[in-house]
Amino acid sequence: MDGVILINKEKGCTSHDVVNKVKHITNEKVGHTGTLDPNATGLLPLLIGKGTKLSYYLINHDKEYKVTLKLGMKTDTADEEGIVIEKQEVDSKILREENIENILNSFLGKQMQTPPKYSAIKINGKKLYEYARKNIEVEIKPRQIEIYNIHLNKVDTKEEQIQFTVQCSKGTYIRSLCEDIAKSLGTIGYMKELNRTKVGIFNIEDSITIKELEKNEDNLTKYLITIEDLFYRIYNEENKITLNKKQLELYLNGVKLSSKNKDGMYGIYDENYIFIGIGSVQKGLLKREVCI
Repeated sequence: MDGVILINKEKGCTSHDVVNKVKHITNEKVGHTGTLDPNATGLLPLLIGKGTKLSYYLINHDKEYKVTLKLGMKTDTADEEGIVIEKQEVDSKILREENIENILNSFLGKQMQTPPKYSAIKINGKKLYEYARKNIEVEIKPRQIEIYNIHLNKVDTKEEQIQFTVQCSKGTYIRSLCEDIAKSLGTIGYMKELNRTKVGIFNIEDSITIKELEKNEDNLTKYLITIEDLFYRIYNEENKITLNKKQLELYLNGVKLSSKNKDGMYGIYDENYIFIGIGSVQKGLLKREVCI
């Protein structure tokens, strides 16, 4: 069984927990294209079997999140899992929809963002959260991110919370974004809830929960995106190359073949139009990438 399955991760479990459960169900090698924090929910694409070889093509995708930002409180981890280290009164003017929308819109575009100190980014061989747990201060360099779209969904004046949807580039830390938005609003805040709804071409509407998968293992076949299907979701459907028996033998043995096709990725087929895998053409040479 080779391909991708989209899991709707529930709150409280780690991405590693989800991977292990799918490994147990499929008895296949399983990987992911990017983790979700334990307190976050939503879309977690998992690569199964030979689908794990596709991770290189799927790790740089943009993402979409639905976010709840709690104002007037700051935690040491920038989310609800942390210890509250500061509180402030939230002026009612801050919670006006027009004011919030203006601030959210100010975050559109490319910008530099400082990752949270409780993150898995490595500095000198250690993850940032390892330094943070020992109260060791290290320099965290800002990174360029991009916010493509950000939309206010709801303002809860009683709970002093705002809910918004954001579409952003790979590497964007929503915890840092929440703190930055709160600061621009003139207060403090932390990320209370996070739900990932899109990862590149994948949408949460096409996902399944682990409980549903465990309840009926037939759902695995139903929800599995094959390598062939995945390829044509990413690339043009006309990107196909058919190889005769001799060419295919050389290709499968790793020999680069001459090709008149344009540089790019291609679905590879045999003479019977059976999908063999994915290849790439560079400077007139067809190279094997992924075979099923």
